[in-house]
Amino acid sequence: MRVAAPVALTAEQRQQLSCVASSKTASVRFALRARMVLLAADGLQDKQIAAEVGVRRQAVSLWRKRFLALGIAGLAKDAPRGGRRRSARSPQKVRAIIQRTTQTTPPDATHWSTNTMARAEGVSASTVRRVWQEHGLKPHRVKSFKLSNDKRFVEKLDDVVGLYLDPPEQALVFSCDEKSQIQALDRTQPGLPLRKGRTATMTHDYKRHGTTTLFAALSTLDGRVISTCMGRHRHQEWIKFLALIDRQTPADKQLHLIVDNYATHKHPKVLRWLNPAPAFPRPLHADQRQLAEHGRAVLPRPDRQAAASRRIHQRAQADRGDRSVHRRIEQQPQAVHLDRQGRGHPRESEAGEGNAS
Repeated sequence: MRVAAPVALTAEQRQQLSCVASSKTASVRFALRARMVLLAADGLQDKQIAAEVGVRRQAVSLWRKRFLALGIAGLAKDAPRGGRRRSARSPQKVRAIIQRTTQTTPPDATHWSTNTMARAEGVSASTVRRVWQEHGLKPHRVKSFKLSNDKRFVEKLDDVVGLYLDPPEQALVFSCDEKSQIQALDRTQPGLPLRKGRTATMTHDYKRHGTTTLFAALSTLDGRVISTCMGRHRHQEWIKFLALIDRQTPADKQLHLIVDNYATHKHPKVLRWLNPAPAFPRPLHADQRQLAEHGRAVLPRPDRQAAASRRIHQRAQADRGDRSVHRRIEQQPQAVHLDRQGRGHPRESEAGEGNAS
């Protein structure tokens, strides 16, 4: 075994190292290194010093050499490191990764991943990830779109957006829609109520009472919602909902309804109800091929005096809005659309259908 030569210290160096080794303010690392050098100056070998101070033999050999090369100043601080090695990627490689990501696809997949791109370009996966992050590339994400071929698309777009952003004066704008096939469910047993430290409970099983349809109209002015549930989703129910909106809004205001292009909204009876006079403009409907586009219908007020006389009663009912529709079933038979399991739709009265039409 090679024996390390003892470290020769001057009186001044020994005094400085002794002060550092016994100092209460010097760093623990600096004091430990000074103690190693003092033991080496006393003639101990690296293995003996390592056992004495509780470090590895290689560490003793390292600091012995550092002291011989730099003196006491070499013990105070660690040797400077090279730092994190930068990725050896050239601009040509970055352009190649971007071009392959945006213009090609792998032969056995729908899009590139970091691992497949790394193998294809001969770089690491972390390099591919950094290039994608720097250039905002996300091959795993896809957004769908649709283009409308309606010749009146610009006219309809201006009409709908104009109603939202700049509605006519002395007019109300409602965004209307329906939600059909809502399951009318009821739990088999009543749940426990909400208490301090315990949430409300419900059973895991339920009874199915058919389906219902929710009609709702959102006022763009104040966020008020006019809603009702009906058993079916036909033009008769839509006319009833339009009549409900007419009753629960001021009679001296013009109404603008924004609806989608559902066939029920364009039924001949609905158009006759909306346009009783031949000179009245036809409602503007949108093209369903344009995603999330709506149409516009103007609700006329043929008899404003009669509507004003009943408005007070209807407004009182509207202010008592029912917020529990999502936690209970509709108990009215005509508001439930039964399934075809040996049960038919509840028949409505002929007089009611005639009035609604």
